[in-house]
Amino acid sequence: MATCVGPPLGRRSLTRQDGRHGGESDLHRTVTGTEARRAVRVVVAEDSFLFRAGIVRVLEDAGFVVVGEARDADDLVGQAREHRPDVVVTDIRMPPTLTDDGLRAAARIRSELPRTGVVVLSQYVSESYAVRLLEGSAAGVGYLLKDRVMEPRGFAEAVRQVARGGSALDPEVVSQMLDRRRRGGPLDELSERELGVLAGMAEGRSNVAIATELGISEHAVQRHIAAVFSKLHLPVGAEGHRRVLAVLAYIRAQEA
Repeated sequence: MATCVGPPLGRRSLTRQDGRHGGESDLHRTVTGTEARRAVRVVVAEDSFLFRAGIVRVLEDAGFVVVGEARDADDLVGQAREHRPDVVVTDIRMPPTLTDDGLRAAARIRSELPRTGVVVLSQYVSESYAVRLLEGSAAGVGYLLKDRVMEPRGFAEAVRQVARGGSALDPEVVSQMLDRRRRGGPLDELSERELGVLAGMAEGRSNVAIATELGISEHAVQRHIAAVFSKLHLPVGAEGHRRVLAVLAYIRAQEA
């Protein structure tokens, strides 16, 4: 990916003077103290200035508070340590090596700041990246294609889901995994409809969104989710936690 160098980032201000953020893009809107306490706090990392500005615009329009921006992996880790956001959104291919620096930075943030969710963006589908990211736990993790930023509502919903401790996988990744799922695994117990519901959960969709996608009622979705939990033998607990466990079981069923 070509690197587009933008202006120095510096520390982000959450208030404007003369209608602008000090040293920041005109894209950033005013955030009141009350709104800042309510909103999801996010750090955005992307080496392309224009694409980073686009991500920031989409998130701020959806009510997020962008507390920091970074254009390389080391800066991302530093911003996360400083701001302790609810979630970070980062490209996988980041300086200094432009390989998987963003992915490794995300793993480091997960280790050091377990309450901070991570969403990594990729130019193309790579199941290996998704599996590496989800090793150990799917809680507070998202893997999306960059194209999803062009679908603002779905992108914002996925980031918010991860910030809450859920998970979100790109539909293209989920589709590939369904196409090649191995036989004899735990997912064989699920019906086609239940697999569809589980795929929606893996994508970070809400029950309402899953119902709309599958053309069924929200009550039917809830019934299928209960069946998925039961057939995968997930422990009784909060539904959000069980959804994450279901997604993790889904990922592990694709391995080996």
